Amino acid sequence: MPLTTADKRAAFKKLHESGCFIIPNPFDVGSARALQHLGFKALASTSAGFAWTIAKADNRVTVDDVCDHLTAVCAAVDIPVNADFEGGFAVEPDKVAVNVARGVKTGVAGLSIEDSTGDAANPLFEHKLAVERIRAARKAIDADNSGVLLTGRCEAFLWGKQDLNLVIERLQAYSDAGADVLYAPGIKTREEISAVVKAVAPKPVNLLIGGPSELSLQAVTDLGVRRISVGGALARMAWTGVMKAAKEMAEKGTFTEFANGYSGGELNKMFK
Repeated sequence: MPLTTADKRAAFKKLHESGCFIIPNPFDVGSARALQHLGFKALASTSAGFAWTIAKADNRVTVDDVCDHLTAVCAAVDIPVNADFEGGFAVEPDKVAVNVARGVKTGVAGLSIEDSTGDAANPLFEHKLAVERIRAARKAIDADNSGVLLTGRCEAFLWGKQDLNLVIERLQAYSDAGADVLYAPGIKTREEISAVVKAVAPKPVNLLIGGPSELSLQAVTDLGVRRISVGGALARMAWTGVMKAAKEMAEKGTFTEFANGYSGGELNKMFK
């Protein structure tokens, strides 16, 4: 019998109570079902990975696009789904709240809000506004006692602001504003990770590993991280296969890359 949305949200909350888990990022319904088939306990959407499936660049999708995508993914799997909800698709806190309320209705078990503006000259929202946006998201989530976990994200490292003190100050403020999980994509060293974990304890930390890393699940667990996501990495791996085979056909008229393809029979068995 399929799990209810309430069941998924309760399971997601429990996953954050101890240990560390990998929360991989599918980019469509098929990849979500495949990751569930492999035994992962929860999934997270990827803004970039999804955007590429509809021929858009990252951060160029609409709230309508994303909510339709989240609804489809949540309905396709019996495990919790965390939403990459970008910056809430609005600047003003009240508008972020409206969109977050829509996101909650898709069936997600968690939802993240970023503090990046998209403007390279001023990449982060002013501190007070960033905190108000998290507080507004929290209020929207709690309006119907949904139980959705809110992740507060500081994007400083992704925008070249390598200031760990700034990141920690913001994450602590987001925690105080109601974020259940804290996330600073771009931190990579053991020292950076440990500092963030300690600064926001006892609240859980999400770590992004979006490329080759010497860190294993066990190593990250030992650092006190609660969950590991991979962003658009799986989507990029899928595109790698498509583009290598397609470029070979276009440029050479040969088909040798097909030797590396995954078994169609295995895919059919998985999706029965």
